[in-house]
Amino acid sequence: MILVSSCLIGFPCRYNAVIQKHAGIFDAFLRLAVPVCPETLGGLAVPRPPSEIQGGAGADALLGSARVVTRLGQDVTRQYIDGARRALSIGMQAGCTAAILKARSPACGAGIIYDGSFTGSLRPGDGVLAALLRAHGFRLYSEDELEEALLALNGCVTGAV
Repeated sequence: MILVSSCLIGFPCRYNAVIQKHAGIFDAFLRLAVPVCPETLGGLAVPRPPSEIQGGAGADALLGSARVVTRLGQDVTRQYIDGARRALSIGMQAGCTAAILKARSPACGAGIIYDGSFTGSLRPGDGVLAALLRAHGFRLYSEDELEEALLALNGCVTGAV
C-alpha cells in the first residue's frame, strides 16, 4: 500500500477546493492508494486560505521553531501537526512504506516547499507531513517524480496498471 495525497487522486480537499486529479497517479496507484489529506485531517476547512511555512521547514514546525501561517496571518501550525500525525498513523496501520505527495505543499511538499513569503518563491525543505514520514523511514515522491516512483515501487504496483 502507498500513502497518497488525496488531492492527487481527485478528492476535493485542496485549499481552493479545485479538483486536480493527476491521471498517472490515479491510473497507476488507485488500487494501492491510501489517500490522506493532512490539512483536513487536522481540522482545516475546504476551501481555506493558502498556507506556507515561515521560519524554517516542516521538521522545524514539528520541533516548534517554525510555524505554518495562512496568507491572512492565522497560525495553523497545530492543525498541520495534528493532521500529519493522523496521516502517519493511517499510513502505518495500512502498512505503507512510501508516499506520493503533493509537490511544494506546506504539508506534503517533499524536498522543496514555498518559502513562506506568499510570492511563489521556493526553498529546499519538506512540508510537515513529509518531514514526519521521512523521520519514520517512508520513501517520498512528489507527483513530479511519478516515473521514479513507478520504477522504485515496481514490486508494489506490478499488475496494478
